Amino acid sequence: MSDAAQEVQKKESETPEQGEQTRATRLYTPTVDIIERKDDIVVVADMPGVDEQAVDITLEKNVLTIYGRVDNGLPEKHNLFISEYGIGDYRRVFTLTEEVDREKIQASVRNGVLKIVLPKAEAVKTKKIAVRAGA
Repeated sequence: MSDAAQEVQKKESETPEQGEQTRATRLYTPTVDIIERKDDIVVVADMPGVDEQAVDITLEKNVLTIYGRVDNGLPEKHNLFISEYGIGDYRRVFTLTEEVDREKIQASVRNGVLKIVLPKAEAVKTKKIAVRAGA
């Protein structure tokens, strides 16, 4: 398998940092993009098979936890012959700084892509300082 093909494979998660999982399924670490903009930080996570009913996002103290449950999707009385894609749940944990306004966090999911918008607190937003002529 080439190096490029290995990069797009899902990465199975290590032992969770906090607690153990209670569901008998594989646990994957979703790949994410983190984009910092002027007024917010956007986290985009690839979680195929997850919809709005199957994702839990919790914020406790400074720890943001994303957990997505995936149904195995096999019809009854069917056996899997070949599987080219691993099926399992997703979990990712982030530590937030004080620059995030926790009361205004928003999340949405569409086609297996989770988008979390973390607005910056007013105190840390970039401010333009006007410069006047004279001394």
